[in-house]
Amino acid sequence: MHEAFVLAPWLYPALTGLAVLTGCIDAIAGGGGLLTIPALLYAGLPPHLMLGTNKLQSAMGATVATTRYHRAGLFALRPNLPATIASFLGAGAGALVIQHFDAQVLRLVVPLLLMGAALYTLLSPRMDDTPRPPRLSKRGYLPFAGGIGFYDGFFGPGTGQFFAATLVALRGLGLTRATGLTKLLNLASNAASLVVFAFGGQVIWLLGMCMGAGSMVGAMIGTRLATRYGAALIRPLLVTASLALTGRLIWGWFAN
Repeated sequence: MHEAFVLAPWLYPALTGLAVLTGCIDAIAGGGGLLTIPALLYAGLPPHLMLGTNKLQSAMGATVATTRYHRAGLFALRPNLPATIASFLGAGAGALVIQHFDAQVLRLVVPLLLMGAALYTLLSPRMDDTPRPPRLSKRGYLPFAGGIGFYDGFFGPGTGQFFAATLVALRGLGLTRATGLTKLLNLASNAASLVVFAFGGQVIWLLGMCMGAGSMVGAMIGTRLATRYGAALIRPLLVTASLALTGRLIWGWFAN
């Protein structure tokens, strides 16, 4: 249990500062967890505590981003309620499943999932702000919303990219509108995951709240940039962050 877990005091401001950056990245392109999860592991958090605490800070940032994108008119709540519920339910299931995994198994699985999420971003279809005819109806998209929600509850990093890419490729949305709707779906998955992890005692609340405050500041900055510059900013950030992360992960594998 985390009551016995002690974190060095200097890590609180350091991780909060990192959360400002990742909150901004999350609001623009998603994938902030690709930075916060390795940082939390480096700080010494056991895997389950790391995932639960990360959900708290991520949910706080997603709340700000969702609110601001909705005010900017990038998505409507009622038509997207079924997909939001699917994401919520999928994430709750994923968070329940992950808590039955042994911590040592997670230490082996986490790098592989990080690598997969980074490579997905690099290999995903080209995305811009041009709307296209949808390949799936809103109802047809529900299994994808639920499946990505399950992944977010189970692990999480790259969820924003998964939502954005599928909304562009399958629902025909332009990238900026897809990014706005992504935050609504991601907020639902974060909320469900957080509830499950909290009931399981897998959240360090003080650290999560500190990082969440930083994430909220970053989300305010990121949403302003994304609504102003659109796909011209979002796409390069996705590719650049993924290239940098992939290089770091490959280096880590060889270094170890």
